Amino acid sequence: MVKWEYALLVRRRHAQGQGWGLSYYWYGPDGHRRDVSDYGDTAIAHLNRVGAEGWELVSAQEDVNNLQGTTEVHRYHLKRPIG
Repeated sequence: MVKWEYALLVRRRHAQGQGWGLSYYWYGPDGHRRDVSDYGDTAIAHLNRVGAEGWELVSAQEDVNNLQGTTEVHRYHLKRPIG
């Protein structure tokens, strides 16, 4: 039987001065949160990086705060076999 571990990549687009800022956070299988924004400025760059480490995209979600118009969050749920 295959056992899995799961992780989460979160992309947040937020108002920053007159423009927009992007940040990326990695939530590992142990629950630890790490800012990985420096590893790339696109979701594809981040997904390719973790894909090379054996992670597979399971699902993606988008949350847009239309009321305020100040945030946009994408969540990428990933898994990889343990062992």
